Amino acid sequence: MTSLDERRKQLQSRRAELVARMQAVEEELESHADPDWEDMAVERETDEVLEGMGLSAQTEVARIDAALKRVEAGEYGICVKCGATISEARLDLVPFTPFCRHCAA
Repeated sequence: MTSLDERRKQLQSRRAELVARMQAVEEELESHADPDWEDMAVERETDEVLEGMGLSAQTEVARIDAALKRVEAGEYGICVKCGATISEARLDLVPFTPFCRHCAA
């Protein structure tokens, strides 16, 4: 069984990884300045992928922040919809989830 403190550290560590990824994506997007048309087309495709990665990371950071607030409020591991306890196995897979298995379905 994972302790609440271990869950908090896990969430904080994942959040730090995502913030670093978002910063790297932003730096990469800002670094493109090639006037060659072919290179610009390739960079544009790459930019779209990078933007998708950045948006995905932003979404996960927001979910982690909400989970950390639930930890601080003493509500972590309790489904926000029905009030049931979220299973340890579900929290292992999706540590920021606010829903039990039944409510998430």
